[in-house]
Amino acid sequence: MRPALRLSAAALGAALPLGASLLPARAEEPQEVPDTVVQARRLDAARNTISPTLGATVSTLDRNAIEGLPQGVQAPINELLLTFPGVVQDSFGEIHIRGEHRNLQYRINGVTIPEGIQGFGAFLDARGVRSLSLLTGSLPAQFGYRTGGVVDVNLISGTSNPGGWASVYGGSFRTFQPSIGYAGVFNGWDVFAMGTTKQSLQGIEPPTGSYDSIHNRTNQYRGLLSVSRPVTDSTRISVIGGASANRFQMPNNPGQPQEYPVNGLTDFNSARLNAHQWERNQFGIVALQGSEAALDWQVAGFARRSSTKYIPDVQGELAFNGVATGLQRLSQAAGVQADASYRLNAEHTLRFGLMTMAERVRAWNTSYVFPVDADGEVFDAAFPVINNNSRTSWLYGIYLQDEWRITDRFTLNFGLRGDYADQAVQAGQVSPRINAVWRPWDGTTLTLGYARYFTPPAQDLITPFTVSQFADTTGAPPGTYGATPRPERSNYFSAGISQRVTPQLTLGSNAWYKQATDMLDLGQFGRALVFTPFNYARGQSYGIEFTGQWTTERLSVFANLTLSRAVGTNIRSSQFNFDPEELSYIAGKYVRTDHDQLITASAGASYRPWEGARASATAYYGNGLRRGFANSEKQPAYATMNLGFAQEFRAFDGGAWTARVDLINVTDQVVQLRDGSGIGVGAPQFLPRRAIYAGLSRAF
Repeated sequence: MRPALRLSAAALGAALPLGASLLPARAEEPQEVPDTVVQARRLDAARNTISPTLGATVSTLDRNAIEGLPQGVQAPINELLLTFPGVVQDSFGEIHIRGEHRNLQYRINGVTIPEGIQGFGAFLDARGVRSLSLLTGSLPAQFGYRTGGVVDVNLISGTSNPGGWASVYGGSFRTFQPSIGYAGVFNGWDVFAMGTTKQSLQGIEPPTGSYDSIHNRTNQYRGLLSVSRPVTDSTRISVIGGASANRFQMPNNPGQPQEYPVNGLTDFNSARLNAHQWERNQFGIVALQGSEAALDWQVAGFARRSSTKYIPDVQGELAFNGVATGLQRLSQAAGVQADASYRLNAEHTLRFGLMTMAERVRAWNTSYVFPVDADGEVFDAAFPVINNNSRTSWLYGIYLQDEWRITDRFTLNFGLRGDYADQAVQAGQVSPRINAVWRPWDGTTLTLGYARYFTPPAQDLITPFTVSQFADTTGAPPGTYGATPRPERSNYFSAGISQRVTPQLTLGSNAWYKQATDMLDLGQFGRALVFTPFNYARGQSYGIEFTGQWTTERLSVFANLTLSRAVGTNIRSSQFNFDPEELSYIAGKYVRTDHDQLITASAGASYRPWEGARASATAYYGNGLRRGFANSEKQPAYATMNLGFAQEFRAFDGGAWTARVDLINVTDQVVQLRDGSGIGVGAPQFLPRRAIYAGLSRAF
């Protein structure tokens, strides 16, 4: 009863155990499945019944499908998400789903991870993922706050994917990525642990289209630990923890003209700036899950700590921008989430739950600026403007819903969700949700849904200073006033169809329309990658997705095409970031959002030419993000292609080895995602040029 317009893109079958080989297996005596494995699988299935996806659009990559893509598990999760319909690529690793800017939540083994301060680096590694799903559309009442998309991650475990690996991977831009991991069952404990590092001279999208970017080194470190153990025959306890530490040089754009003298010097070289950004993330989950008779439940405590620190090149940034801001943001969040599913009878399944979360945000800002007199003359005597502040916010949510199986072919899921946000702005909402799923005949699924959404702004992104602090300086923002960002309220409608044409071919389509009040958006108003939220008084997004999948024993092909539009009018908060002329223009008409892209397409194929071998390809197309005054223009269209090949073999030690090679941006396209213009676009960014990577891994 769960419609999925595209499941397991590039899948070649069921997921293999971690470290399993595509080579012919050696003959072994059949082994009885241990009781711990049977119990773990039963509780995994029970956990899935707690989180309904009825009526939502669900796209999934299992472990085998991920490994069947170019780069495989070496790819960042945001790049894996590009294979799903409705996902638009942006700079700095950003993705936009169905016209949303972020508005994305991550769930790990059914538990929501608090939204942290996001930067360039990922906090989660695909090597530890058993399956990756994206939920979009009219979501059931269980999902709140960040509803543009739900990234649902199921981790590797000792019962589902026993075994381990050690690997090295690298190539162009002096990239080097070693990793190691292992999953197993030890004295009743299901344990999975992994660690990985990455070094590269291509940390983020550079501001020029040249092959070698300047001052763009990155060092990244990530680790994950997951342990679980049965408490009784029907309950288990799970503990998950992860950490990441990422350092980035800020890439430089050579040949820029110096705007201001600094200490009498007028010959600064923009290629020699030395700014850095450091990011750290830690999260932890403790969950108790049970399943007995008609009741499935899970209660989890969660916490996350994230920080971003931008260290400017003070003299250089003063010379070129007239302002140099060093900033640090720290977010500490913790809460409790409880979810349950109760099978009342054959027709009705009730689901209910609650969540509460507290977040403490601290901000330290030191901006060096030049004084400006009444005649506009700038004096070469920089001084600091310091602003430090903190705030504590609370989120509360509760929901109740009923999955009503009216007939074997028609199901209705309806519910209510209540949310309250005690933040910089206090607000709440009661939100109805309803989804209908109809299977008129075998192979056909029709969906129709409505959801009322309530989306508070991210508290760690709200600018902590007042405009008056920068009066009569080169750091003065374009505007002179600004209201506090407020929650977005929206009505969301969706309709879809999935048709299995033949056993090998499945086609689908899904349309959506969103009407929003105080529509949230984000802008980068400065050199540091720290976004500022703002509201359009009214906004709309709408579009349609087309999907297709062809799967045989050796070949799997998928294709997606999305047409979408996102517009807003009349900016109602953070107005000081905008030029008065642009504000006046937007107040009188609808304009495209900066992340709006009319046409987005993705396609891919995975083929096994012989035992142990796998060839793969992906291609992406976008007709251009917005640019120019009030986003009235767009970037040029682009298309890129990636290729991959992996071969398994047995070496002298008798173990299963895998060698792979990947070619990224095969045709060496020069793709400019941003040119530095548009609403809230801080700098130009280009996709990396052609790159070749190779790796070797040993399964054990």
